[in-house]
Amino acid sequence: MSSKIKQFNIRVYGLCLNAKNEVLITDEFRLGMDMTKFPGGGLDFGEGTLDCLRREFKEELDREISNIRHFYTTDYFQPTHLLGTPQQLISIYYRADIRQTDTISVAKKRFDFGKIDGAQTFRWLPLQQASLEEMTFPIDKKVMGMLISAL
Repeated sequence: MSSKIKQFNIRVYGLCLNAKNEVLITDEFRLGMDMTKFPGGGLDFGEGTLDCLRREFKEELDREISNIRHFYTTDYFQPTHLLGTPQQLISIYYRADIRQTDTISVAKKRFDFGKIDGAQTFRWLPLQQASLEEMTFPIDKKVMGMLISAL
C-alpha cells in the first residue's frame, strides 16, 4: 500500500482539558459517517502547525487557545482510509488551554445532530470514564490512551 502513496495529509489537533479533568472532543458527520475525534483539522499549504491549530479553534469554537505545547506526532505509517486518493496521514497533537470552558456550547450525548454533511457538536468527556472505543480513528485512540495514562 505505501508504494502507491505519493502524498501526505497533515492534521493538527488540540487536547483541551477543563478544571473537572474532562477533555474536549467533537462528534461530526462527514464523508457519510459519524466520527468522534479531537478538535482540529487539516493543515493548509503555507500554514504552520500552530497557526493551523489556532485557526481551527477560531473556526470551530470561536475561541482563542493559549499555552500550546506539543503532545504527540504520529510516529508510524498510517494511510488515510476515507479519501479517494491514498495518502500518508501525519497527525500532530498539542495540549492547549482554552478560557471560559464553561461557556462552550456542548451536547450531552453523542451525535446530537441531524445527518447533514459537516454537522458537528462538542462534548466534554471525563478522562476517568473515557475509553479508547470512544474515538473513531486509530491515532486518536492511541492519543486518548496516552491522555488517560497521564492521569
